[in-house]
Amino acid sequence: MACRESITGLRLWQWRSKAIIAAIATDIPPSEVDWLLQEVAGLDSLTLRLESFKDWPEIDLNLPLQDLEQLWQQRIYERLPVQYIAGVSFWRRFKIAVSPAVLIPRPETEYLIDLAQNAADPQLQQGNWADLGTGSGVIALGLADVFPNAIIHAVDYSSQALVIAQKNAHNLGFAERIKFYQGSWWQPLEFLKGKFSGMVSNPPYIPSSTVPTLQLEVANHEPHLALDGGDDGLDCIRHLIDISPIYLQPNGVWLIEMMAGQADIVEELLHNQGSYNDIQIHADLAGIRRFAIARRR
Repeated sequence: MACRESITGLRLWQWRSKAIIAAIATDIPPSEVDWLLQEVAGLDSLTLRLESFKDWPEIDLNLPLQDLEQLWQQRIYERLPVQYIAGVSFWRRFKIAVSPAVLIPRPETEYLIDLAQNAADPQLQQGNWADLGTGSGVIALGLADVFPNAIIHAVDYSSQALVIAQKNAHNLGFAERIKFYQGSWWQPLEFLKGKFSGMVSNPPYIPSSTVPTLQLEVANHEPHLALDGGDDGLDCIRHLIDISPIYLQPNGVWLIEMMAGQADIVEELLHNQGSYNDIQIHADLAGIRRFAIARRR
């Protein structure tokens, strides 16, 4: 959005009115129009609600109105997520840069940070923590925020995702405490075996056959690498259960997000692996058993 344009308030009001009509006609929340305009035009929600900008002689846009219209048409007809149009999303207290190289962070995932914080005694809060499959970097940012004396090691297989994650760490002031690695799960962190206070991950957990049936916004635009968890959705979770004990210190925290219906299997896998204790399943705000937490024996 480097190319800017100035237009009259009336012209923007006309565009907004048409965009809202198109949103309602295609079952897209009309509130997305104003959310987008807050980002591209710098207008606040009250100004948009009162439509007081209509009489302004000039409004600066972050991109030409023609480009904004083209992107909005993609939102309507191709179901391009509005976060990708604006290039930002919101997560916990952070404004996060996003692109089609990363998943759009979900509110449910915010609870992973609270669970990690509650599970970590003062000694664990000062050590090395891993965010495996970091994507946009939100979990690493959340961990760095609540553990100010810890070093966060963020890993992703996608180099494009790491560009976004590093941008977020830099923009939000955490660049010195989050280290980034390109690779598969624990592989880039072999030099720290046995030295991790905790590991947090939101891995791919959707069965391969289910991915094409997801909302069009997800199935057609979000990276399948971050969604597809294999035949039963548990390939990555099984790997993390099996290999993590050699990286965690005794009493170290193992914590993941999973999808509805996987909790019983994940709990059984953790028990059967033999290296974990204090295994717990936690529900999200909707009552879905979505999070598994355990400790290295």
